[in-house]
Amino acid sequence: MNSGIVTAAYIVAAILFILSLAGLSKQETAGRGNLFGMVGMGIAIIATILGRDVSSYGLLIVMMLIGGAIGAYLSSRVEMTQMPELVAILHSFVGLAAVLVGFASYLDPDNNLVGTAHTIHSVEVYLGILIGALTFTGSVVAWGKLNGKIGSAPLMLPHRHLLNAGIGVVCLIILFIFLGAGKGFGATLLVIMTLLAFAFGIHMVMAIGGADMPVVISMLNSYSGWAAAATGFMLSNDLLIVTGALVGSSGAILSYIMCRAMNRKFFSVIMGGFGTPSGVASAADGEQGEAVAISADEVAQLVGDASEVVIVPGYGMAVAHAQHPVSELTKQLRDKGVNVRFAIHPVAGRMPGHMNVLLAEANVPYDIVLEMDEINDELGDVDVVIVIGANDIVNPSALDDPGSPIAGMPVLEVWKADTVIVSKRGMATGYAGVENPLFFRENTRMLFGDAKDSVNEILKAV
Repeated sequence: MNSGIVTAAYIVAAILFILSLAGLSKQETAGRGNLFGMVGMGIAIIATILGRDVSSYGLLIVMMLIGGAIGAYLSSRVEMTQMPELVAILHSFVGLAAVLVGFASYLDPDNNLVGTAHTIHSVEVYLGILIGALTFTGSVVAWGKLNGKIGSAPLMLPHRHLLNAGIGVVCLIILFIFLGAGKGFGATLLVIMTLLAFAFGIHMVMAIGGADMPVVISMLNSYSGWAAAATGFMLSNDLLIVTGALVGSSGAILSYIMCRAMNRKFFSVIMGGFGTPSGVASAADGEQGEAVAISADEVAQLVGDASEVVIVPGYGMAVAHAQHPVSELTKQLRDKGVNVRFAIHPVAGRMPGHMNVLLAEANVPYDIVLEMDEINDELGDVDVVIVIGANDIVNPSALDDPGSPIAGMPVLEVWKADTVIVSKRGMATGYAGVENPLFFRENTRMLFGDAKDSVNEILKAV
């Protein structure tokens, strides 16, 4: 395939990627957006394989078959509750690929660039490896936090900000030395910088608390995009540059939107997130009062007699696989004339849009799934709010307790409803490790047990 056809294929693929992002911005068009993305990626892969730069089709096909088989096997076993950690680990692969491509490009014996071209290429290699390395280790740590292998509390090392700044300054100094070094010494400098970037990625994400993990996922998504763009510059691949820029910029915009939704600044997130460090108590901790339990039959009576019901899903709903019973309960109540809607907090779950995906999977109508800003002012007129597996996003201490670690975070003000039903296994704190006074309010009732079992019991009674 000549270079003109490859370039044309890349342009078509880039347009499809842009259309994919546009489609994914709305639930109604998300399916079409996914289709555009898959077709665009298929065109890009075929054009790259048939391009003039490929010299060993046998090795390429073997590697694609191995990678494709592993990917298909793992994806078939991933449950919806594991999607956030899957996304995190996929980001790590992009970062590691950028590191490996960077070293390969620098050590390429056919690389005979001189003068300004050599300097530009060296900067591309250096930045690509730097961004890829911190993305790799940061994503691995995020994966560990999301699946529970690493604690969700932020790691607060003494003088951690100075430590981060010191790593940044050292990496900058190494860059200037690297630009004037020969290939042997330059490779050594790249290794040193890579190790520093690995350490920075680990420390950066370890210092971020559990409640900020959705922001971390979108942030790492952005980093992986910029790493891919840097790889594109190294390989002189225009499509990789465009695709990386799309992913990087969209991830950055999403991170900004998520931070606004949490009333947070981006730099305050990456410098240490929400959560109560070990040994530090919030003003809301301690004796709160007595929680009042309720049975599934009583909940069924309440929602059956209500005219307005709002359901607030959280990560606990995903863990219990309760989305399908919730969808069926919604259908039955709507058939009885009850106006049922869903309230989605921007950081509900473990990744952006996690709850929306779960509800769409269960065929909940798009038009009754509302964002926090769309429904928060109406919660005072609601008869019953059912909170399923959510905690931090409905915590009134975010507004009432200036000493709370989540103070200032916008939350769904469910306590304004006539009755609040909280479906939880027990009285444990949320992912941010903060006590929730909502559980002890006069108009709150606790429905203890597995969310799926509880909703099924409500369904039987309804």
